[in-house]
Amino acid sequence: METSFDSSPDRVFVERRPSKQRSRLSNGTKLLPDLDGRSAMARRFKDITSAVLTDQGGADQCSESRLQLVRRFAAAAVLAERMEARLANGEEINIAEHGLLCSTLVRIAQRIGINRVPRDVSLTLADILRENEGDAS
Repeated sequence: METSFDSSPDRVFVERRPSKQRSRLSNGTKLLPDLDGRSAMARRFKDITSAVLTDQGGADQCSESRLQLVRRFAAAAVLAERMEARLANGEEINIAEHGLLCSTLVRIAQRIGINRVPRDVSLTLADILRENEGDAS
């Protein structure tokens, strides 16, 4: 019995598309679709996303799934902060919604990981060779 797909054990190489064929969001030139990015909430979202990605060793060290989880975490964190600001200003908030939001933050944080991942700052072979070429001149 034949299958309609290639069941070869070899991995299929998926070529990366040039940046002009990818969305601005994928290229990293846009924070969110249809968003200016200058509002206080947009800036806070970007700050949280950046801080969590730094804790994860940098965006280049994260899978797309982890990047998406970081974005969801940042969005939930901004919403929680907004609710807490209303509470601090004497306004009433829905405590059940706040509790659910906090619980969601905890679950996402567990998936992302809450321990900092150190970035590798050791020299590469290319770095050493460049330094040696500079010394030989």
